[in-house]
Amino acid sequence: MRESDSVQASVALALQGGGAHGAFTWGVLDRLLEDGLRVDRMCGVSSGAIIGTMLTQGWARNGREGAREEIQRLWRRVAHAHTLSPLQNAPLERWLWGWDLSNSMMWRGMEMAMRMFSPAQLNPFGHNPLTHLLADLIEPHWLTHPNAPRLTVSATDVETGEATLFGNAEIDADVLCASACLPFVFPAVRIGKRAYWDGGYSGNPPLGPLLHPSPPDELILIRAQAERRPGVPSTPMEITNRLNEIACQNVLTAELAGLPVSVRLTSYDADEALLDLPISSKFNGEADFLSELFEAGRRAAADPTTHRRVDRSAPTSPRRGG
Repeated sequence: MRESDSVQASVALALQGGGAHGAFTWGVLDRLLEDGLRVDRMCGVSSGAIIGTMLTQGWARNGREGAREEIQRLWRRVAHAHTLSPLQNAPLERWLWGWDLSNSMMWRGMEMAMRMFSPAQLNPFGHNPLTHLLADLIEPHWLTHPNAPRLTVSATDVETGEATLFGNAEIDADVLCASACLPFVFPAVRIGKRAYWDGGYSGNPPLGPLLHPSPPDELILIRAQAERRPGVPSTPMEITNRLNEIACQNVLTAELAGLPVSVRLTSYDADEALLDLPISSKFNGEADFLSELFEAGRRAAADPTTHRRVDRSAPTSPRRGG
């Protein structure tokens, strides 16, 4: 819905996680905000939580333009940080394999190490490069400003397996790192006496926070994972990635099925942009790669054939095998 509508409708954003693939979400939001989107509430996990945080504090500072600027600032910082990362392709490797990092010696070494050692063994001090990047970007006084949209960040409690929800006043670098904590890469993030993993495991993202105290008029879901992926993965990392996609997607599908019929659902799907990208590209912060996904997101938001309004009034049934 746009502010030009005669009656202001409430709009909620559901932002999936997906590592560097979240640059697709950036593109979708940039175009929607440019076109006049007004957001009342949002929920995100992993990269979706980080994007939502930047949108929230940017909106509080300077409305839509402030939100667009803050999200852009995030991805510029990611690209700058990646220039110092050893996990990137040399020019010849980029020519041979594009954005796929899985053929680099660094990726193969990391993949082998993750199969042999736990994150605590590989990273005994729990160092997370996101911590310093986010601590420098987050401005808590804007997150709690009266003009700030309501934001919920979700992380998965390791012991209970349930989603833990953090509101505007609780969000900091540790909360966002918890929401983005991949258990095969980083040790669990401890906040107080609890330990957390990536929020996508308990909902990618959970929709419950967006339905209270009353459901919104419109729910906009921006996916940063491929919903369908042809073929059968063969490497351990690709198998794990697809299992994670399926598990996270099933939780979301169940929640979407339970939405009140009065809520209009618009889904921006990333399948076309992400279908040929392997798991290694989720760790690729190269500026050109992020820009490519950003432009794909803007195109998806501008082209009505690339997103869909979902009719949930008709019952669905599971597919049968052929």
